[in-house]
Amino acid sequence: MKRVLLLLTLSLFISCKNKTEEVKTEVKENPEFSALHDGDIIFQTSLSSQSQAIQMATKSVYSHCGVIYKEADKYYVFEAIQPVTKTPLEKWIARGKDSHYVVKRLNAAKNGLKDWQIREMKEAGKEMAGKDYDLYFGWGDDKIYCSELVWKLYHKAGADLCPTQQLKDFDLTNNAVKQKLHERYGSNIPMEEKVVSPAALFNSNLLYTVTSK
Repeated sequence: MKRVLLLLTLSLFISCKNKTEEVKTEVKENPEFSALHDGDIIFQTSLSSQSQAIQMATKSVYSHCGVIYKEADKYYVFEAIQPVTKTPLEKWIARGKDSHYVVKRLNAAKNGLKDWQIREMKEAGKEMAGKDYDLYFGWGDDKIYCSELVWKLYHKAGADLCPTQQLKDFDLTNNAVKQKLHERYGSNIPMEEKVVSPAALFNSNLLYTVTSK
């Protein structure tokens, strides 16, 4: 009888041990992301219908961006799509052209942003989550587009990553750009609208590249 009980106990121990190992395997983080910190900014070339126009107008291959957060051992990108939401990082990367991405960080925060900065960004993010994507690239807070989201989150954290521009500052001569502007605005293009582009963030002298692939 004792032998039977001993075997049962041993069997249960092994079973529990294996289940624990399985759980650990499931949440094991991708070593590719080990250098990332909360608040890092990630860029990609979007495959959306407006991506080409953004690239032509801003003279940059990068047309989409978001902010990385780590929650419960998993990485997410807080981004302005439809609607503003957080997306698992691996899914976000796979959605871009050739799964290529670049991650940047503040020069003044090589070991990551301060705790209060992350808190401010996440609090501001709560107000933006669920809002519609802004197809018209307006500067108001009722709707949000990707680079506007990143800029405003960092503004709340005490860092203005780049100067804002006006729509007229971009190259609007390309046919793809003209077509997209006509679709959005008709003949009433708001040339003096305050805007910030993914390219302006990417080229900010306040940021350095952490990793790219």
